[in-house]
Amino acid sequence: MNDEELEGVIAHELSHVRNYDILISSVAATLAGAITWIAHWGMWFGGGDGEDRERNVLVELALMILAPFAAMLLQLALSRQREYAADATGARMVGNQFGLMSALQKPGTYNQRIPTSSISQTTSSLCIVKPMFGMGGGASALFSTHPPLEKRIEALREMTVVPKR
Repeated sequence: MNDEELEGVIAHELSHVRNYDILISSVAATLAGAITWIAHWGMWFGGGDGEDRERNVLVELALMILAPFAAMLLQLALSRQREYAADATGARMVGNQFGLMSALQKPGTYNQRIPTSSISQTTSSLCIVKPMFGMGGGASALFSTHPPLEKRIEALREMTVVPKR
């Protein structure tokens, strides 16, 4: 990495601190845990009796399964949104977005050149850039903590940053 790219990456990471992303993620994780806990215990303390209770059990069972899943999707969406915010804040911090754009393009280029067939999907989370397994987006994008590099670069390209003086 050259100095401009390094400056962009460091500004991006400092933006996570400046934007309180750890606090926001911690609150989101706590809320997701609370939703999961309420959905789990709601089945046992839902109330009702007789025929009412039988209908509630089906609804509560569905909630017990779907609520944690929905909480996880919301938490992942929040994480992706915080990445866009850190990109924008970092670009404003250094006065241009070009260093971060260049730094983001490098791993994406390497990812296309280097074969990823030897990397299993279970260990792919250890990689800086998600290896390409043939799944371009769609459902796999829902379960990602970071937005695709192409979308991040495009968002940075469309930004207007006032240069620092």
